[in-house]
Amino acid sequence: MVEKANITKKDIVEDISLRTGLTQVETKTIVECFLDSLVKGLLQGNNIEIRGFGRFKLKERKQRSARNPRTGETVVIGAGTKPVFEASKDLIKSLNDILVAAEAAASPVEKNGK
Repeated sequence: MVEKANITKKDIVEDISLRTGLTQVETKTIVECFLDSLVKGLLQGNNIEIRGFGRFKLKERKQRSARNPRTGETVVIGAGTKPVFEASKDLIKSLNDILVAAEAAASPVEKNGK
């Protein structure tokens, strides 16, 4: 089994820099501006929709009670807001098509029942 690693902002900057010919400093500025724009839009109460990729939005969480597993004590977890990402149908289909093709290439079908 192949170990999976996280892709960091630095990895994204390096990849975009190589593909565009921009310096890493310029690319980092662009990536940070993009992320800042996402945060700013969410803080203003907007959903951020990127066609073919997905949608970022804020979701309200209600106050609820839970149990502390160590002590068994009931605790109240306050209401809050959390950002969520919903992948588009296009992104989901693309990922599934690529994964299915990669899986098929990795394990070729045996011919003649052998």
